[in-house]
Amino acid sequence: MFLTISIVLAVACVLPAAGKLLGSTKMRQSATRFEIPWRKYQSIALAEIVAAAGVVIGLRWLAVGLVGAIGMFVLLLGALRYHRKAKDDAKEMSPALAALAITIAYLAVAIAR
Repeated sequence: MFLTISIVLAVACVLPAAGKLLGSTKMRQSATRFEIPWRKYQSIALAEIVAAAGVVIGLRWLAVGLVGAIGMFVLLLGALRYHRKAKDDAKEMSPALAALAITIAYLAVAIAR
């Protein structure tokens, strides 16, 4: 169970990071909608990659995984704040909400270990 949720969370961290680093149209549109300069928006990818790395390392050292997941949790709260500020609907918020749910599930499973 812990291995599965760790992999799912790591992927949930890496996928949006890849979109930002590759400059996908959807990510560029989000940066514009959130009124965040593109280069600053791309820098969020670093935090997402660090969170993913922490979760993977957490398979061996749980404390590192917890720190990575907590970092992702905080990042996602920020993302949801920007979605609300942009008056996005549930469809626009759904990737961040799904990632938040995965992060919370990871934290619950990790803490229960």
